Amino acid sequence: MMKLILTHEVAGLGAPGDVVEVKDGYGRNFLVPRGLGMRWTRGAEKDVAALRKGRETRDIKDLGIASDARRKLEGLPVRLSVRAGSGGRLFGSVTVADVAAAIATAGGPQVDKRRIELGHPIKTLGAHRVTVRLHPEVLAQVDVEVVAS
Repeated sequence: MMKLILTHEVAGLGAPGDVVEVKDGYGRNFLVPRGLGMRWTRGAEKDVAALRKGRETRDIKDLGIASDARRKLEGLPVRLSVRAGSGGRLFGSVTVADVAAAIATAGGPQVDKRRIELGHPIKTLGAHRVTVRLHPEVLAQVDVEVVAS
């Protein structure tokens, strides 16, 4: 087992600043090369405080505020205009950054792109459901309408 400090949020594992133990291959071959984590050392332990402080400024602290944001997001008509071919297939795919920008354009709350979870890559026109993790206990389901530009 390998001890790592997460530098980015990893679904099912933890948030930035968390110290986790993972299997050697997962840490060495996936998390560290992609910059999602760094090896735990006593010196790196000092960096954890800075990561946690950054996470606290981004996170929605109050459960009530997160619930209000969920109500705003779930009732929000989000439209995303992209280039598409004649069969309704997109040139490329919709990213979480595109979804975050579309939510902001639609008048919704500012959402960190690392909090958006796509169930599958969005590569076609039409309605798609996207999950936004606002708080560890609050998830918002946002309907995104992908239209051709």
